[in-house]
Amino acid sequence: MISFTEENYLKIIYLLTEQNGGNEVSTNELAEHTQTKAASVSDMLRKLAEKNYINYRKYQGVTLTVEGQQIALAVIRKHRLWEVFLVEKLGFGWDEIHDIAEQLEHINSKELTESLDKFLGSPKFDPHGDPIPDAKGKMPSVSYQKLSEIPLNQSVVMMGVSAHSPAFLQHLDKHQITLGCSLKVLEISQFDKSYSILLNENISLFVSNEVARNLLVKAQNT
Repeated sequence: MISFTEENYLKIIYLLTEQNGGNEVSTNELAEHTQTKAASVSDMLRKLAEKNYINYRKYQGVTLTVEGQQIALAVIRKHRLWEVFLVEKLGFGWDEIHDIAEQLEHINSKELTESLDKFLGSPKFDPHGDPIPDAKGKMPSVSYQKLSEIPLNQSVVMMGVSAHSPAFLQHLDKHQITLGCSLKVLEISQFDKSYSILLNENISLFVSNEVARNLLVKAQNT
C-alpha cells in the first residue's frame, strides 16, 4: 500500500524533474514546494527509497525509479482527467478545480479511471493545457514557448499556462485570455518590461512580464 502523502511526493518529484530538464531534485526544492521542513522531507525520501520508488543520494538529490515514475504518472493522469470532468461536466471554472482534483486523484480504482477516460472521450489535455498521460503511462510530447520568448508581431495561439494559482487564472479570465485565443506582442515597455498585446486580432491590452512568462503558446498553423 502507498499513502496519499507518498503519492504526492512522487508526483511532485516527477513534475520538478520535468521542470529541471531531467536533473535530480534537491531536498530543498521539495521542502519549498511542499512547505515542509527539510528534515521531514529527508525522512519521507528514505521511506520512498526503501520501497524502491526513488533513487536517493543524501546531499545529492533524488530521481524516480521506473516503479516510482509509473505511480506518479498514474496520479497525474487521474488528477488531470478529474479536472476535465469538473470543468466540462460539472461547470467548474479552471481556477476552482485544482484542490478538488487533488483529493480525487487518490481514488485507487483503475476501472473508475478508465471509465472516466472513456466517458470524457479520452482527452489529451486538461483545462490548463497540461498533457494527460495515457493508460500505459505515456505522456504526450508538447513543445511550447513562453509568450515572453515570442518575437514582436508574430501571431501565436495560447496552449496552456505554467502557473495554476486561482488568482492568476482569475486574472486571465478578467482579460478574456483563454486557451485557444490568438495573441500578438505589439510592444515591450523598456521601463517595466510589460507587454502591449493584441488579443484575438481585435482587443488591445497590457499584461505584465510575469503574465507573459506564464502563458504557453505556439505559432499559428503549427
